[in-house]
Amino acid sequence: MDFELRRAREKLDREQRERKERAKLKLEREKRAKQEAVRQREAIEAVQRARRIEAAEAQDKISQQLEENLHAGRGVIFSHTLEAVPYQGSGDKIKLPPSTFVELSEQGAFEKGPLHFSLSLIHEEDAGKEQYRMTHAGVMEFTAEEGSVALPPHTWSNLFPGGTLKSSMVEVHYVWLPKGTYAKLQSDEIGFSDIPNHKAVLETSLRQHATLSEGDVLTVNHGALSYHLRVLELKPSSSVSVLETDIEVDIMGPESSEKTNHHVLTPLIFGKPDSGVIDEGNYMYYKFSIDDDTWKIISSKDAKIEIKLESQMQDGDTDLYVSKHPLLFPTRHQHVWSSHDVGSKALILSMGDHNFGPGSYTVGVYGFKGTSKFMVSVTIQDNPREVVGQHAASSSSSMEVDTVKCRNCKRYIPSRTISLHEAYCSRHNIICQHAGCGIVLRIEEAKSHVHCEKCGKAFHEVEIEKHVKVFHEPLHCPCGIVLEKQQMVQHQSLDCPLRLVTCRFCGDMVQAGTCAADARDRLRGYSEHESVCGSRTAPCDSCGRSVMLKDMDIHQIAVHQKN
Repeated sequence: MDFELRRAREKLDREQRERKERAKLKLEREKRAKQEAVRQREAIEAVQRARRIEAAEAQDKISQQLEENLHAGRGVIFSHTLEAVPYQGSGDKIKLPPSTFVELSEQGAFEKGPLHFSLSLIHEEDAGKEQYRMTHAGVMEFTAEEGSVALPPHTWSNLFPGGTLKSSMVEVHYVWLPKGTYAKLQSDEIGFSDIPNHKAVLETSLRQHATLSEGDVLTVNHGALSYHLRVLELKPSSSVSVLETDIEVDIMGPESSEKTNHHVLTPLIFGKPDSGVIDEGNYMYYKFSIDDDTWKIISSKDAKIEIKLESQMQDGDTDLYVSKHPLLFPTRHQHVWSSHDVGSKALILSMGDHNFGPGSYTVGVYGFKGTSKFMVSVTIQDNPREVVGQHAASSSSSMEVDTVKCRNCKRYIPSRTISLHEAYCSRHNIICQHAGCGIVLRIEEAKSHVHCEKCGKAFHEVEIEKHVKVFHEPLHCPCGIVLEKQQMVQHQSLDCPLRLVTCRFCGDMVQAGTCAADARDRLRGYSEHESVCGSRTAPCDSCGRSVMLKDMDIHQIAVHQKN
């Protein structure tokens, strides 16, 4: 009996302990569940609170952006994300879709002056997060496809300095820009300051632009050369308008001259030679100037300018080329004066040459063959006028002497010595049988007397190779045409679109370009640049009416009867 009671009590105690443990575990589970519910509720409230804060910040940012756009646009709000596509054009003026014209017109943007836009590049993978590059531009026309903006090379290279992207989106904002008063530029290449009137060349290039922004790279073309000017500083703001304003410009040289593909003009002093070493196919350039005082001395003394080039290595050869402004760097096929003699060379510039006069000159030394060490110099040589004296007349003239024509050399020889002359002449002399030559040569000299197969000119055999290479080897013009030397010289002086001409309207040295688009301008002989430049208007001095510059002479004759 006691045993059964003890077992029943133990069983009861065990059941009570199990009930207590289950109750304790239940309480712990309920406690953990309550704590988890509290944490979830707090997390939800934190997320909701963060979302409300982000929404408020986003709303504030949108409001701030709208205010900034409203302020930047002077009351015009225009912002679109468009796909950038390139087009071939000059300057910084973009093309927008036709729908943007309507939107801008409704807000009265055209009544607030020239249209300027800020362009911000956005990569697709980071769209809406970060803007990488920004520049500014004007607008050319509203003919782009919907959803796209057409960018000229200048704007494209400034937005995509690392190269062309497969797909890119650009945010276009209408902005108002103040007129620029000061610009600090730095050239990436050496030699831009050597261009005569380089600031006028820069001014001509800026006429194709509407804006400038700090950090942009401005490309200035001068003939076949291109210079890149980096915008370092602008006033009164970091982005300015360059339309109808006068800007003070400071141009700095490049930071380093180690990496450059442009030539350097080394000053050449009269009477002081300069030496150098040049490799085959390369050019070295020197410059000298004839000012008004020097020209008076030259003209009063009837002096001459001698440009001399002496080669000091037997295995090498050089050529000498000289040009005058506006031709800055003479080449094999673009120059005013040249010398291709074997060995030392000299060019004489005298008063009888219509190209000779006051101005800036460039001397080009070209490495024709091998590596050559040379010495170049420019000197002024006096040339006093010679007094022609009177000489006593001969008692008998050659016409009075009885002469006979030699059957070998075709010269007229006195008849009393003709037999001896013909016997000697037939043994030692020979006549060149080439058509149109007929020169009498010593038999030992005949072997080295050769004619060019293309032009027929006579040369010594050591000179014919250089003649063929200089005058008959095809040359490539930067505009893409391939011609021989004579045709190339004529092409680059009369027909090449890259040749420099003086614009009759702005007075600057500019590229001639192709034929004018207007048939009337072609009849007047205007170049492509003059056709565009002459389309600018100016008030008539007589009546004050705005007339295009190229029509001003016709206006004066038709309206005011002035010749």
